[in-house]
Amino acid sequence: MLYTITDFKNKQAVSVDNGMVLGFIGDLEVDCDNGTVANLVIYGRSRLMGALGREEDLKIPWSNIEVIGDETVLVRGAYAFKSTKRKSF
Repeated sequence: MLYTITDFKNKQAVSVDNGMVLGFIGDLEVDCDNGTVANLVIYGRSRLMGALGREEDLKIPWSNIEVIGDETVLVRGAYAFKSTKRKSF
């Protein structure tokens, strides 16, 4: 089956290992030497509405993709984001 980059943009990536929603796919990395997709990229969450930049991007190797659905992409691997617990006063 053939896909375009826009087919992946804004699909949700979900880990089949722990059920965690990883985020929305923002980009693809292509290996030009082999002509294959290397990674799906989920942009890091912004910190303080972008004023403090954003967290590291999450890169999911193409080999870890299990299923490509209409709205979600199921991936193998337990990915984790840094905790975003709020401090209370």
